[in-house]
Parts: sequence; structure tokens; C-alpha cells
Amino acid sequence: MTSPLPSPQSQDSDLKGGYELSVIAPAFNERDNVAPLIARLDSALTAICWQIIYVDDDSPDGTAETVKALARKDSRVSCLRRVGRRGLAGAIVEGALASAAPYVAVIDADLQHDETLLPAMLDILRQGETDLVIASRYIGEGAADAGFSQTRALGSRLATRLARMVLRTEVTDPVSGFFMVRREVIDGAAPRLSTHGFKLLFDLIASQRGAVRIRELPYRFQPRTAGESKMDSRVVIDYLGLIAARASQNLISPRLFLYGLVGLGGVCVHLAVFSLLTTHVSFSIAQLSAAAVAMTSNFFINNAVTFRDRRRRGLGLLVGYVQFCGLCSIGFLANLAVANQLQQLIGAGLLAGAAGALVGAAWNYVTTALAVW
Repeated sequence: MTSPLPSPQSQDSDLKGGYELSVIAPAFNERDNVAPLIARLDSALTAICWQIIYVDDDSPDGTAETVKALARKDSRVSCLRRVGRRGLAGAIVEGALASAAPYVAVIDADLQHDETLLPAMLDILRQGETDLVIASRYIGEGAADAGFSQTRALGSRLATRLARMVLRTEVTDPVSGFFMVRREVIDGAAPRLSTHGFKLLFDLIASQRGAVRIRELPYRFQPRTAGESKMDSRVVIDYLGLIAARASQNLISPRLFLYGLVGLGGVCVHLAVFSLLTTHVSFSIAQLSAAAVAMTSNFFINNAVTFRDRRRRGLGLLVGYVQFCGLCSIGFLANLAVANQLQQLIGAGLLAGAAGALVGAAWNYVTTALAVW
């Protein structure tokens, strides 16, 4: 049962009817948490002219419909429904860019963040000496583990450590999902932000071309009361891809990182199949069979993970598979040609083999990304 909707508050005369604060709440299957979050914000943000923008990734549970029903009664509530697009970072960016308020807060729609901290965060930004206020789980009385399982708590700490290594910053919680920022900071960085993955704050800090003034406030992460966690292996891989991109100064894109991981997995598949078959069939048949299985597994994993935003379906899936195998076969031949040529020129077999593999991998990524996906 949903809680009653709070009544709209009066507008701040200095803003001439505009909102001072936009709260961005990315959501997927959070129907039961919609009304409680709005009620909590209404209680916490007294005397503040605020709005909430839900960015819903086409939730099958009716989250968007619930938000829109409440929006008909409260002009502070709005819904941006995304169809055919998924991802927390992209949802936050789209929500923030849809705002005209001078300050933007990001908060989870699952009630695990402490909304009572928002007024203090806003007061700090109003003073004009800070660009970004982060709610940190790792300072003062903050608690990172309250809403996590032991495994996820360990993963969160590892993600935080990796982010701090890349950013080389003293920020204690650069992967926090709860923060407030001046809107122009997001506007300026938007073209450089990755829309994939879950850790927008890390990307926002890493994408700044100048110094960003940061403050942190402690808070305790709360256990989820309804719905299910969106954390899965795909989220972890996306985050590692983003880390690789920012650590390499964007020489390695997150998508290229994923493609490379899938390729390494394909090598393992190839070797496993070859080992199983080599004692039963000829070397050539075992090698060809292993290559076919590896290419097939690589195609379907890339289609589901690396290029999921361009995923092929139906007849297009079959056509894409044929294209993928054809292009990768050319890449394999290029691999052999480069390796053999270098072997003859420099005589270093390992180096020649590595160069051939690099050329083949580059061909495969560029051509399949353009032609297949």
C-alpha cells in the first residue's frame, strides 16, 4: 500500500516559480518505493523549492505509471521514461540534463539513502565555495555495510579503492550513488561521460578538465525495504571497463575493454574444445572445430553484453552471426600473415605472434563493431 501524496509547497519568489533543487531518482522496478520517497523528500526539504525527476528504464512493474499518477496531483513530480535504454549512469545524465535547477541531487529510488542529509548538502553548495557534495559511507559515523551482504560490502570497498587509485584523490567515497552538484558541472562534463555502468560519480570527477571543489558528509547506507538489488556481474564488468578507460586516458574505451574480456574468454573456450577433441580427431579438424565454437560463444556474449544497447534479434541475429564469423576469419588470416612476416624479418617468435594477435584483434573489434553492431 502506498503512502498518501504530500501537498505541493509554495514556490521561492527569488526563483520566479523555478525550482532550486532537482532530485534525480533513477529507477527500475521501484513501484512500491515511489510514494514513500516523495513523502520523505517533502518532510526533509521544507522551505526548499524542489522537484523530483524519476528516470525509469521502462520498468515492467509499472513504476512509470505510478510516478505519472502521482505527478498528476503534484507538479513537483515528473517521469522521464526511457525505452530501449538501460543503465544507471545514463539515466542520471539524462535526468540531470532535463533539469533547469541550479543544483542537482542524485539519490537512489530504493530508500537506501538518507534524504535528511539533502538540506545540509544544499546549504554547502549555496555558499559558493564547493561544486560537489558527496554523501560518504567512509567518514565520521558513515556506514558502508549496513545495507549490503558481506560479499557486496567487500566488492564496494574494492571498487572504492580502485577508483581512488585512478583519480589520485583524497575523496573517501568516489563511487557513492548519493551526491549533490552544481548543474553546470554536469552540463560541462556531459559530452565526456559514459552512459554505461552504475558509477557516475567516479566518471563525473574523472571527466572534469579543471579542479572540482569537493566536500564530503557522512551517512549510513540503509537496508532495502522493497524491490530487488540491480547489482550483478554485468555491473561489475561495466565498472571495470570504466576504470580501464579513465586509467588509460580513454585510449581503451569501456566497450573495447569488454570486447577484450570476451576475446580472452574465447581463447579459453578454444583451448578447452581443442583439448577435448585432439585425442579423437585430426589436428586440423580439432582446430577448426575449436575456432568455430569460440567464435560462436564470442558472438553471442558480445551481442548480450558488449553491444547490448545495439543487440541483434530475430533474423538480424543470424545475419550478424554470419557476418561476425566471416570478419573474424579474415582477422585470423591477418593474424597469421603478420606473425609469419615478422617471424621472417626479426626471428622473434613470441613477439611476432603477439603482434599478429594484436592486429587480428584490432581488425575484429573495428570491423564487427561497424558492420555487425
